[in-house]
Amino acid sequence: MHTDDRRAADLEELGLTNYEARVYLALIRRDVFTAAEVAREAQVPRQRVYDVLEGLTRRQLAVLHPGRVAGYSAVAPEIAVDRLMEQQRRSLGRLERLSTELAAELLPTWSSGRTHTDPLDYVEVLRDAADISDRFARIQTEAERELLSFSKPPYITPTENTAGLAAAARLRAASLTMRSLYTKDLLDDPELLDIALRFVEAGEEIRIAEALPLKMIVADGSTVMCDMPDPVARAEATTALVIRHPSLAETLRLAFQALWDEAPTLEQAMTLRTAGS
Repeated sequence: MHTDDRRAADLEELGLTNYEARVYLALIRRDVFTAAEVAREAQVPRQRVYDVLEGLTRRQLAVLHPGRVAGYSAVAPEIAVDRLMEQQRRSLGRLERLSTELAAELLPTWSSGRTHTDPLDYVEVLRDAADISDRFARIQTEAERELLSFSKPPYITPTENTAGLAAAARLRAASLTMRSLYTKDLLDDPELLDIALRFVEAGEEIRIAEALPLKMIVADGSTVMCDMPDPVARAEATTALVIRHPSLAETLRLAFQALWDEAPTLEQAMTLRTAGS
């Protein structure tokens, strides 16, 4: 593996995106770069480099030098790595607390389930993409009070998701709740961002999380649909589970709320992204 490719991969392990890693590695080669210069040096599309530089600056891995033509420089590698490690430690701490709470919440359900004569009568297993898409649409259509979802790529359902738009409008009209947490990948995809804004117009509340553990939707505090990617099959292979179990659904509602409370709104995330442009 080429040295820069290896270094970029290591930086990605520490939490940077591929573009962020490549831009940082370019910035350390010289004292100051303009955005156009670093885009060429890092081989990153010009229209993307401003967002990448804004992200590095916000994470205190790069420094903006204002002027007629703004310049950017990298912070020292040892400082950058320390800051990335600290961010990982904070994230791991949050996940450890969440996992401890989740295990404690799930244990009574698991224990009571040991005596159940047919433990799978409330679980559906779906492997076909069309079946997964249809079941997801039905969950949204049948929701009566609340829909909470973790949304992250890759997406299987049709991009228009008419069932979801109808559910958002219906729940808003009844002063009920439809909320989605997206990963920050949403901000880098104009097509998906446009779809998300249509959902906001329809009545959905959206926030942006740094990362999400899986894709899922919790309906009415009683039904959960979650995506379980196959760790050994081809990349696009996945299995979806639909679980009708109020205790599990309530536990995942708590997990959703914990991440929701820490995440910026879509408007805030978009403002942060464009602030340095």
